[in-house]
Amino acid sequence: MAAGWLRHLAGDAVEVRSAGSEPADRINPAAVAVMREAGIDLTDQFPKKLERATVQDSDVVITMGCGDTCPVFPGKRYEDWTVDDPAGRDVAAVRPIRDEIRTRVETLLADLIPGASRHG
Repeated sequence: MAAGWLRHLAGDAVEVRSAGSEPADRINPAAVAVMREAGIDLTDQFPKKLERATVQDSDVVITMGCGDTCPVFPGKRYEDWTVDDPAGRDVAAVRPIRDEIRTRVETLLADLIPGASRHG
C-alpha cells in the first residue's frame, strides 16, 4: 500500500521500489480492495523479496517491522514505520491501515520534496 500511495502522490518525482523480507505469494486481497476504493490499482503488483542491491541503490528505505533481517548500508536514510499488519484482516480492518500509511507517505513526501503539490 505504501508503494501504491507513493506512486500515486509523487508521480514521477520519486522512483519507488517495493519488496519484503518475507513476501507472501500474492498481494493481500483486502489491501487491493481498499486501495481500489482510493482510486489506486495494485492488481499489476506482486510481492518481491528484498534484495541487498535494492537497498544499496536506494536513498531512503522505509521498513515496516523487518528489524535485523533488512540490510543496512551507511549513508542511507532509514525509517521503520510501525503499522498494523493487514495480513488476514478484512476490508473494514484494512481501511484505517491504508489511511495511516497515506498520512505517513504524505509526511515523507513533504520532507523529500518541499513544496511539492499532492496529486491525490
